[in-house]
Amino acid sequence: MYRHILVPIDDSDLSSRAITAAIALAQAVGAKLTGVYAVPEYIPPVDAMVPVYQFPSPDEYAKQAAVEADVVLKDFADACRQAGIEFATTHGIDSHPYRLILATAKARGCDLICMSSHGRRGISALLLGSETQKVLTHTDLPVLVVR
Repeated sequence: MYRHILVPIDDSDLSSRAITAAIALAQAVGAKLTGVYAVPEYIPPVDAMVPVYQFPSPDEYAKQAAVEADVVLKDFADACRQAGIEFATTHGIDSHPYRLILATAKARGCDLICMSSHGRRGISALLLGSETQKVLTHTDLPVLVVR
């Protein structure tokens, strides 16, 4: 069965449901969990009409991203500790979270991805796409989608 489950986290209510499902599954099969959070890439605004302000350097942005990730991943870590589940957390800077999710799953040797679906439908799904859909179409790993 599954030994290492990756749980992408985005600090939404649906993401919390994925955490709950992943913990229950991990308890049932004795798996460990890894929570991953994607921080968007920093792109400073470029507009001649805007006065020039001091923007963070790439290193400063990476430090701010790490603090943000710690805040977002805290509930995951607390829930895993309370459930007695072995876990790890990680984050990365990528404006396309599905790429980070897939790279993390490969690098960490995960054998299942458990993630939420935001359930976009109709034109918004067509225009905005879905990170879940991108994960599903770009991986050979099983994906448990929680709604």
